[in-house]
Amino acid sequence: MIPGDNLVMKDNTAFILKLVDPFNKIKEDYLEKNRIKNLEPERKKSIIREYAESIIIAILLALLIRAFVVQAFKIPSGSMKPTLLVGDHILVNKFIYGVKFRVPFTSINYTLIPISSPKRNDVVVFIYPVDPNKDFIKRVIGLPGDTVLIKNKKIYINQRDMDDPHGFHTDQMVIPEMEQPRDNMGPIIIPPNKIFVMGDNRDESYDSRYWGFVDQKYIIGQAFILYWSWDRTEFGVRWRRLGNLIH
Repeated sequence: MIPGDNLVMKDNTAFILKLVDPFNKIKEDYLEKNRIKNLEPERKKSIIREYAESIIIAILLALLIRAFVVQAFKIPSGSMKPTLLVGDHILVNKFIYGVKFRVPFTSINYTLIPISSPKRNDVVVFIYPVDPNKDFIKRVIGLPGDTVLIKNKKIYINQRDMDDPHGFHTDQMVIPEMEQPRDNMGPIIIPPNKIFVMGDNRDESYDSRYWGFVDQKYIIGQAFILYWSWDRTEFGVRWRRLGNLIH
């Protein structure tokens, strides 16, 4: 064996390996790039899936909160002046009287878990008994078993003069009962599970004096806070009303 040849063979092998090595590196880089490219669609799908899941969860939570806890309403008329004005936006606590489920566009409002009953002077939102497609807001005046009498605009509950700090009158004229029940009516006894409601703007409110009692199963909830108020005539925000609690 010639020692010099062996050295040459080793040198040739090293030389060949040096030539092949860059190609291996190029191959590895190519394979790595392809692997990253293959992962990119999966990453995009994963990001899209995450956003979709977040949006769906947010929508479901919003629907659940609206259905069972809190719902926003806008005041369209002046029947509750001066407590609530046209353009006021309020939040209604739907949980306070119980866990309820309303079948959309109907007067069917199931009470799944009763919690409490409305109290006198509560401001409540309810399904209008005459037209289930409309929601009304009024103040509770009479409770089940109460005897209600209105005489010359004055309210009497169970033969006692009712303390009525929220009542507001714009018309000094007193209308006889034979013409309409605005200023004189009764006495009437409120049946079980019913309430008698009136607007705070006593002379300009269409309420229980005209169309009767409200079944408690029609009650949606109690108004508790005013979160926005827009004055259409002045074309501006009523800043001082924002955040006011509704009593």
